Amino acid sequence: MKKFVTLFTDSYEELKSVRTITAAAMFAAIGIILRVFSIDLGNYIRIGFSSLPNEMMAYLFGPAVGGLFSGGLDILKYLIKPTGAFFPGFTLVTILSGIMYGTMYYKRPITLKRVFITKFLVIVICNMVLNTWCLSILYGKGFMVLLPARALKNLIMWPIDSMIFYTLTKTLETMGVFKILGKSPAAGIK
Repeated sequence: MKKFVTLFTDSYEELKSVRTITAAAMFAAIGIILRVFSIDLGNYIRIGFSSLPNEMMAYLFGPAVGGLFSGGLDILKYLIKPTGAFFPGFTLVTILSGIMYGTMYYKRPITLKRVFITKFLVIVICNMVLNTWCLSILYGKGFMVLLPARALKNLIMWPIDSMIFYTLTKTLETMGVFKILGKSPAAGIK
């Protein structure tokens, strides 16, 4: 339990760094651009890659920064390009996903197994259960009516999203981008 609390306190300390704020601004811009390239399949299903910056911030700076960044970016993306109705439940789910990514990735080496497990947990808890529940409340549709299509889409995207994040992270690590940010993710330490 102490290790878990230390994870959050260390991540909270990251907020005091100018590099963290600068990286957050850079990844927020990338997230907004990636949102433009998402594909909406009706009101209930969106295929996109705008969650990559959320994952990257959580990986680099931990669960506290990951949660705050994810929530803030969710609101910012909605203000810039509103799609559908705004529902605070979606923002809370996004914050939870940032915390989950940060908890699983922060100060740990990225392995394909870790990425697949983390993605699966986020997909099941956040995307399939909580987001579907939010959609059910928002649109007045039955949870079990919405779940099959959303589950199918998420299970199809699970290996794709996992491979994209893993490949991107390893590529940026090899290129030395994380060292510019003052990070050494391979060793799992600052």
